[in-house]
Amino acid sequence: MNLRKNVLTALLLAIGFILHQIVPGALGAMKFDIMLAMIFVAIFINSDVKNVVLAALMGGIITALTTTFPGGQLPNIIDKIVTCAAVYAMIKLALKFTPELNQVAVIVISFVGTIISGAVFLYSALLIVGLPAPFTALFMGIVLPTAVANVFVTIVIYNAVKMALKASGFSMAR
Repeated sequence: MNLRKNVLTALLLAIGFILHQIVPGALGAMKFDIMLAMIFVAIFINSDVKNVVLAALMGGIITALTTTFPGGQLPNIIDKIVTCAAVYAMIKLALKFTPELNQVAVIVISFVGTIISGAVFLYSALLIVGLPAPFTALFMGIVLPTAVANVFVTIVIYNAVKMALKASGFSMAR
């Protein structure tokens, strides 16, 4: 594993931690999970399996420690692991058609990844601790708006990181 890429992943997760802390709780004590955008960017930049596992575990632990959802610790870890595996698969599929991820692929993967994350979180929370509101209300009121917001956050951060890496001469070779 490339240490520089691991450091970049750690920095993105630290930024995600800060964003996750300042985002207020919303419907049913759930938060908009902006940490996902940082995890996605870390995986887009370095889609090595080891980095995907690192981002999934660290992102899951960080969000578990900062969750406002009662009993949401384990569902946060479960959802990050499942989501990162799904995002990794979508990236590999997209790279079969193009040599590099384009803007459309980043948008689609971040939207679908956020939907997967929200659905897995809600379903696992439903099974483990129960939900404070109906599944559909939480999905429509939190997951869908978060998916739209994460598209914008992800594309802005991804392009900024990509531009910074290019300016510094850092290789993003897979």
